[in-house]
Amino acid sequence: SRCFGSPAGSSLHRSPQAHCAAALARMTKLKAYELRAKTSKELLQELDDMKAELATLRVAKVSGGAASKLAKIKVVRKNIARILTVYSTKQKTEARKQWKGKKYLPLDLRPKKTRKIRRALKVEQKFMKLPKQKVKLSNFPMRRFAVSM
Repeated sequence: SRCFGSPAGSSLHRSPQAHCAAALARMTKLKAYELRAKTSKELLQELDDMKAELATLRVAKVSGGAASKLAKIKVVRKNIARILTVYSTKQKTEARKQWKGKKYLPLDLRPKKTRKIRRALKVEQKFMKLPKQKVKLSNFPMRRFAVSM
């Protein structure tokens, strides 16, 4: 059963629900802003810890562990996802700094947009004229009329 029961009592002998609520309170979700403050090595260490904890929780689930451990599985999985997200964004920002100002960008750092927009001519390409067109325009400019309709 899920353990979102009554709050933890002050007595020494707690009910299973109270024990479960106390266990959930101990295992809080990680905050993304706290993770962003950490270095990449610290994030990877945290990731390893979370994966190890998830493995132990899954073993407890198979062996019929307490409800508190079953409830922690979801929290740990979400924490792992948060760590991976922060880590990948950190990697991407580092890559953007490294490639800034270079002639070519790796594909994953280029703007996504749509395939059609990516294939379209740039504005300066669209309005370029051939040498012959330039000469023709200079020799035969648009006629100007005094009276316009």
